[in-house]
Amino acid sequence: MLHHYDFRPISIFAGRSNPVLAEAIAGHYGQRLGNVTIKEFSDGELYVRFEESIRGRDVYLIQSTNPPASNWLELLLMIDAARRASADRITAVIPYFGYARQERKDQPRVSIAAKLMANMLTTAGADRILTMDLHAPQIQGFFDIPVDHLYGSAVFVDAIRHMHIDNLLIVAPDMGFIKRARAYASKMG
Repeated sequence: MLHHYDFRPISIFAGRSNPVLAEAIAGHYGQRLGNVTIKEFSDGELYVRFEESIRGRDVYLIQSTNPPASNWLELLLMIDAARRASADRITAVIPYFGYARQERKDQPRVSIAAKLMANMLTTAGADRILTMDLHAPQIQGFFDIPVDHLYGSAVFVDAIRHMHIDNLLIVAPDMGFIKRARAYASKMG
């Protein structure tokens, strides 16, 4: 059986939230990080410009969206700039998906921020999302584009074991994470 694989050239870019992680990811794949300018104007507005052609390329944008909220805006501007620069496919690699804890309407008059973030990523032009350890797996359903939800436990459990920590305690930040905290504790032995 003959298979056709579409091997588009790829480009990997880092936002400012975690350039060390982005450099490690690019290096793992034998790539260099692409050249992108991200700066702030004197009034605090963000500016994003790709300093190389990404036309027709498969673009990966690595940016965590932890506080401050400007990390979200930076990612959205990167996606928009990549779309306007004619990238063929844009994957937002989001190691930490901010606002994921606001995934349901648990009180009157509150936002479902995780759904809003999903909408903004799609509207900006992302074609795919790659993220880790979402607060609630159902957040994947908020998207109209593919979401690859990876779990860090395979890496973290092994790393923690090698630390040889006595009386290790695994704690959940809230009720929504209890099941996963128990799974981590179980894997730790």
